[in-house]
Amino acid sequence: MNKTELINAISNQAGLTKESAKAALEATIGSIQGAVEKGEKVSIPGFATWSATYRPAREGRNPSTGKTIKIEDRVAVKFKAGKTFADAVNNPALKKQMK
Repeated sequence: MNKTELINAISNQAGLTKESAKAALEATIGSIQGAVEKGEKVSIPGFATWSATYRPAREGRNPSTGKTIKIEDRVAVKFKAGKTFADAVNNPALKKQMK
């Protein structure tokens, strides 16, 4: 599902116009991003949690040359699926499809 398909699904399920659904989706994404940028943790119980985490600098290896490289430190986004969401995805039909 891409962004356009998600907007259409939101529009149909919530009874909104596509413009309203797009605005709601963009506001949601913007709010989550803004909070995580400030170092806050965003949690939607049953769905997901987003947070920022610090990754220190380290040495790595270029897989094609085997040469040691320096990987810079950075702040990464951590996403953790909520129990309800994870349980919904972990179903027999999807397991069979994924094999």
